[in-house]
Amino acid sequence: MIGLVLIVAASGVGSAQVLNSGAQPIALNAVLKEAITLNLSANAVNFTLASGSASNPGSTSITATTSWTLRPSRGSLNVYAFFSSSAAALTDGLGDNIPSANFEISNNGAPFAPLVNTVPFGGANAGLLLSSTRILGNNKTGTRTDVMDFNINLSTLPALTPGTYTGTLTIQVQAI
Repeated sequence: MIGLVLIVAASGVGSAQVLNSGAQPIALNAVLKEAITLNLSANAVNFTLASGSASNPGSTSITATTSWTLRPSRGSLNVYAFFSSSAAALTDGLGDNIPSANFEISNNGAPFAPLVNTVPFGGANAGLLLSSTRILGNNKTGTRTDVMDFNINLSTLPALTPGTYTGTLTIQVQAI
């Protein structure tokens, strides 16, 4: 009987052993894509124009906040302002126009500059490079803020017809 108890006890120990399957690997691939976001504090600026005056300031400043995640192989991050046409940045729709050369931006307190450059976007001679940030290994992820003030300089234009002049200024960021 003692022999039978030992056999039963030995068979019980054998069934309590751990049994494992073969290991199966899972390959993981995670991609962090390059990204640029641009947010503006407002999307409208009003002007009260005085014929022949060099000083026709905008009603508000606009803050452009740019955030990015880029490869360090990018050379720079450029913020541009532009119109679709240099001849008619603002128009009354009846043939009277304010050219982009008479629209000025002061970026981060710098002197006012007219939109007279050809930039990667918009019309020829209708843009302005607002800022350029070199992208290095230590700032491949970052944020910058540009505070823009606006002015319409009418001192070089012939007298405009009274009316409402409208236009669209576009801000766009490019990483190169």
